[in-house]
Amino acid sequence: EIAGALFNVQPWNIVTAYDAASGKVLWRYDPQVPTRFGRLACCDIVSRGLAVWHGKIYVATLDGRLIALDARSGKPVWSVLTVDNRKNYTITGAPRVYGGKVLIGNGGAEMGVRGYVTAYDAETGKQAWRFYTVPGDPAKMPEGAASDSVMAKAAKTWTGEWWKAGGGGTVWDSLAYDPALHLVYIGVGNGSPWAQTFRSPGGGDNLFLASIVALNVDTGHYVWHYQTTPGEEWDYTATQQMILADLRIGGKVRKVIMQAPKNGFFYVLDRKTGELLSAKTTVPINWATGIDMKTGRPIENPAVRYGKVPVLVSPGAGGAHNFNPMAYSPLSGLVYLPVSETYMGYAAADSFDPAHPGLGTSFAGYDAERKKISEYADAHSRGWLSARNPVTQKEVWRTPDEQKGSGGGRASAGKRGGQGNIATTFAAYRADTGKKVWQMPVQQVPIAAPITYMLDGVQYIAVNAGWGGGLAHVERSNYSRLFIGKPRLLVFKLGGTAKLPPMPRESVEVPELSPPPKLTATDDVVARGEQLYGQNCALCHGVAARGGVKDLRHLSPQTHADFLAIVLGGKRAANGMASFADVLTQDQAEAVHQYLIARANQDWDH
Repeated sequence: EIAGALFNVQPWNIVTAYDAASGKVLWRYDPQVPTRFGRLACCDIVSRGLAVWHGKIYVATLDGRLIALDARSGKPVWSVLTVDNRKNYTITGAPRVYGGKVLIGNGGAEMGVRGYVTAYDAETGKQAWRFYTVPGDPAKMPEGAASDSVMAKAAKTWTGEWWKAGGGGTVWDSLAYDPALHLVYIGVGNGSPWAQTFRSPGGGDNLFLASIVALNVDTGHYVWHYQTTPGEEWDYTATQQMILADLRIGGKVRKVIMQAPKNGFFYVLDRKTGELLSAKTTVPINWATGIDMKTGRPIENPAVRYGKVPVLVSPGAGGAHNFNPMAYSPLSGLVYLPVSETYMGYAAADSFDPAHPGLGTSFAGYDAERKKISEYADAHSRGWLSARNPVTQKEVWRTPDEQKGSGGGRASAGKRGGQGNIATTFAAYRADTGKKVWQMPVQQVPIAAPITYMLDGVQYIAVNAGWGGGLAHVERSNYSRLFIGKPRLLVFKLGGTAKLPPMPRESVEVPELSPPPKLTATDDVVARGEQLYGQNCALCHGVAARGGVKDLRHLSPQTHADFLAIVLGGKRAANGMASFADVLTQDQAEAVHQYLIARANQDWDH
């Protein structure tokens, strides 16, 4: 590639090459993603990384392109559109290069799409194969895809006309590869819509939702699968990182694959056969009491299969482990896992129209039940970094955090690990005991995982520090208490002397909140606004407008004045808040505004 270069990607898929020792910018590439795709990305305008191979940098864009860049110049070598832009696909995941092929999945399961993974020739961009993760319309099978041979088997686990709602199963993050076995492992996401009663009304396992699937890297053909959450309807994706390791289990060295998906279990599987070797919980949960080791299936709590009345489910949609990467050290034999104890109220909507895709859930009504669930969630939600022995399935140590939301972990050969902390610091811990040995305030929450590299005999640690993503969007919490600076790429070395500039005054001083405007709308308008808010806004801005990536009860007078310009005119599209003019009329947008005014007045005294 470029000797001594560090490559990074930021929101809107802008790629930058730096001199890895000095930070000097070598080149920058902006793929010019249309801002309208910011609205389709359920959980932020993020990019989870780049791939590097034979002098090329590979980036996948939010609007579904896969681009190969020349590593020296940053100029595009080839570009392919991997999705149908007439549908609600996005890409936030990182490409991976395995066996001369670059693989990429996609996102959009909250918006009514059908998931798949595609492999392209890494040199030319020519498509090699595509594997669909859920079955399509049976009348249109076979499709000439690598998944054809197994789609009939998968379709038997679905009912109704699931393909009209998309089905979901997007592979929005994790892929792994074993070159010796010639297998690529894909982690499959949640169903679309969430509520199974609309997606597959007769029930069923709904393969391959929430599954690890092993494919032949050359052909894309199915080899084995393990489903972590049959009949998934809580956004329990299995797209979290997968780690390959050789572990001595029962006196025998086993080649394993390990994963801690959203559902709260830590799984150890034989990566050649898919045999389940062990599975234990990482946090307190209530959706299942354990795993039946004879069948490999969860022992499910029937009370979590929700109807129209909200029910408390743990983990919530943010998961016990989200995108924040875990790490494994063969020296300590421990896995370092950022976990969250989360709770959420789930309820099914009154109806669902596949022509207007969404979650199939309701975020309005039953106020007393929702209030009780929210209060319980507030009192019990927390997070920590967990060091776990994957052989014994026991936690060895944990480092408590103030709240959930800390970043991914990194293990190093120096018997230390690093992690960005919710307390806006970057810290290092002893890998064996968890003792904190160093910490630095960095004015941000580094939710990405750090990397480490050597250059001229000097070891560096680099981490992206910025706040957002899945937990910030879908989990209620006290995130509004965070005082954060601008997002940055931070690079550390032993003996480094650089200083961060002071945070801007507006970042550290609590602004004087102005009382919300007086409510002038009728009860009917507010009720309509509540319904529209639940359908269009709650996923990012929180149930009942509490929490989320931006708490909308705290709008400034200027934002109130600009409300229609923002929601319909796209005034803040560059920040990810794209226009909803194709979804909401002016009267509907104003109804949402009046609902927010009502909520702000209700909670103003608090």
